[in-house]
Amino acid sequence: MSVLVCGGAGYIGSHCVYELIEKGESVVVVDNLQTGYKQAIHPNAKFYQGDIRDFQFLDKVFKENQIDAVIHFAANSLVGESMQLPLKYYNNNVYGTQILLEAMVANNVKRIVFSSTAAVYGEPECVPILENDRTKPTNAYGETKLAMEKMMKWADVAYGVKYIALRYFNVAGANENGLIGEAHNPETHLVPLILQVPLGKREKIMIYGDDYQTKDGTCVRDYIHVIDLIDAHILAMNKLRDGYDSDVFNLGNGSGFTVKEMIEAAKKVTGYEIPVEIAARRSGDPAVLVASSKKARKVLGWSPKFTNVEEVIRSAWNFHSTHKNGFEQ
Repeated sequence: MSVLVCGGAGYIGSHCVYELIEKGESVVVVDNLQTGYKQAIHPNAKFYQGDIRDFQFLDKVFKENQIDAVIHFAANSLVGESMQLPLKYYNNNVYGTQILLEAMVANNVKRIVFSSTAAVYGEPECVPILENDRTKPTNAYGETKLAMEKMMKWADVAYGVKYIALRYFNVAGANENGLIGEAHNPETHLVPLILQVPLGKREKIMIYGDDYQTKDGTCVRDYIHVIDLIDAHILAMNKLRDGYDSDVFNLGNGSGFTVKEMIEAAKKVTGYEIPVEIAARRSGDPAVLVASSKKARKVLGWSPKFTNVEEVIRSAWNFHSTHKNGFEQ
């Protein structure tokens, strides 16, 4: 049997494929290469280039392979862009998931692990955030992910498709072999943006607000190492294989790191001075966003290995210092 990884040429998806193959799984990758890179796909994975919104394409993939579980990463994920192009996000994220579920139902595949987001909560009412807290997204991206969760809930009721949705914030780091890592164009994530300074790709890093009620005045965010994140996806998949019912889990480090802590850690790891400029707060940026992962630890047996922020950044630097322009030559 094989695992189908949708979005397996992207940052998180490619790391998932590497980990699955390392654990002896047979892996099929589907990706339209809109934001993913062919070079990031493990050479032992079976790759189909195509779009999850194309039922005939997906049906062919399912019929040509004995797939018993799906791990779904294929989605647009930029918050700012989702506010400017909400229909693009509904089309790719929500409609794409609908077609994927239709293809699964048509081919009697009953297990799916899905990358959701802690953005489904919107402005948190309490910190750390719990799975049963109110869901009220403040952007179109979070709204589409919540719609995807609800669609899976009703697909379970009607067709018995069991799902696990994993909600998390910031993913960082890279595979220790340095072959794959985070490569977005344009880049919007903090860790690679910080590392662009020692790479000579930008002169300084901007901090948006240093007057928050936090230990150093800058925003606190959850950062999970990509390998820890993938471990949770694989644990969730195997939980479904063992007959576990549909569920939702937060993935977080429990405490979070400030922007200044991330920059200081990058200085230590790279040995470079990283100039900083303080700018005004951005509208809608909460002071602290941290998710509780107690449920995932208890039920899935998830235990993050990379709890030191310097370890996370060191693995990212290992990739970025050897792939200055990502996967582009």
